[in-house]
Amino acid sequence: MRCYAELSYYLSEERRQRDFSVALRDATNVARLIDRLGIPTSAIEVVLVNGASSGLDRELKEGDRVSLYPMFESVDVSSLLRLRTQPLRSMRFVADAHLGRLARYLRLLGFDTLFENDPGDDALAQISAHEGRILLSRDRDLLARRIVTHGLWIPSVRPREQLVYLVERLELFGLFRPFTRCTVCNGLLSKVAKAAPDLPLPPRVRVAFDSFWRCDICRRVYWQGSHYHRLRAFVDQLGAGRGEADRG
Repeated sequence: MRCYAELSYYLSEERRQRDFSVALRDATNVARLIDRLGIPTSAIEVVLVNGASSGLDRELKEGDRVSLYPMFESVDVSSLLRLRTQPLRSMRFVADAHLGRLARYLRLLGFDTLFENDPGDDALAQISAHEGRILLSRDRDLLARRIVTHGLWIPSVRPREQLVYLVERLELFGLFRPFTRCTVCNGLLSKVAKAAPDLPLPPRVRVAFDSFWRCDICRRVYWQGSHYHRLRAFVDQLGAGRGEADRG
């Protein structure tokens, strides 16, 4: 057996990035073997048995060689049998309670990303399953739930490293829509006239700036101050594929 790329994170150290044998006492199929290894099916895109694509119900016999592959984003695997009718890739996310900064970064890039401080694992799994959102988590047990069909384990604990990993892993570079969502509540931003009577602005901001945007949900107002320019530089750097240069 062999597990490729990030699927090896679910294995013990001696089984990572190499072939290994699994002894089975009774007849089993691919699904039960994967479950025994502790790998969530939500993380697997393609299964090969003896070099041929296979479904999860494939019965295994002595000497079979099983290869597991994670999501493919840049490799054409259309000729292989995927484990589900729709690809895993979706540009809507839900982040667990430990990934608040990552959620804000994704909203900054324009991605629809749900986040609450402590919704509970049951709620996160339900949201992911019912809304078709990719569940982002550092909790392997949460991602291993059978109801979760769209999930991605985030290896780093540092928010910008998490973002770089996610952008590179899912090849999101060409999909950025920066500064179109509220980083606080995930609502969409709409341009608002400076003269709007219900636009609360500090006097110095009203004098210094002419363009403003307001969240359609929480009504938070944004303008292109010094903070915007720092974030703009970060987004441009990330979009150029150079995100690793500014991790922190």
